[in-house]
Amino acid sequence: MAANHKGELAAMRRSARAARAAMHPEQRASASAKIADTVVRSPWFRRSRYIGCYLPMPDEVDTWPLIGRAWRMKKRIFVPVIEKKFVMRFRELTADSDLRVNKFGIFEPECGASIETRALDIVITPVVAFDKKHHRLGMGGGYYDRAFSFLKDRKQLFHPKLIGVAFSCQQVEKIVPNPWDIRIFRLIDESS
Repeated sequence: MAANHKGELAAMRRSARAARAAMHPEQRASASAKIADTVVRSPWFRRSRYIGCYLPMPDEVDTWPLIGRAWRMKKRIFVPVIEKKFVMRFRELTADSDLRVNKFGIFEPECGASIETRALDIVITPVVAFDKKHHRLGMGGGYYDRAFSFLKDRKQLFHPKLIGVAFSCQQVEKIVPNPWDIRIFRLIDESS
């Protein structure tokens, strides 16, 4: 990656995170509720049985309402767990799960059933910045790109579908993807 490109991506991340952080908490909660409603009403969500979903950090789209609705619909939720050697796995989250904070400050279940990434139907994916062509910037660790690298070899993204959720203020003009980046299937914001 060229140093200039790396600097541009870092600047986009800073700008998008600042825009997200500047939202009023009530505005963020309202937008998160709209995003959850759009996701839950989608045909690909309704058909899904095994759902990957991140647990939100401050200022991110709040996924807890989405998780609660999925449980009421008898769907199983699996959340990312970071392991050694930069490996991300998905572990089941239940209403009784004990949560711990990992080295990045992200909650994850202490124990629970694991699932292979290929077995997930959809994955609610965190987004720092996005563009109209479904390119996303995450935090920069490449965990999702590595975990779902098998999707890169396909002509179209079929299974699992990576669904990015973000606030409209996080949209940028254009993201020039790296060769290893995995595009999301759909981006849902509060105006979707």
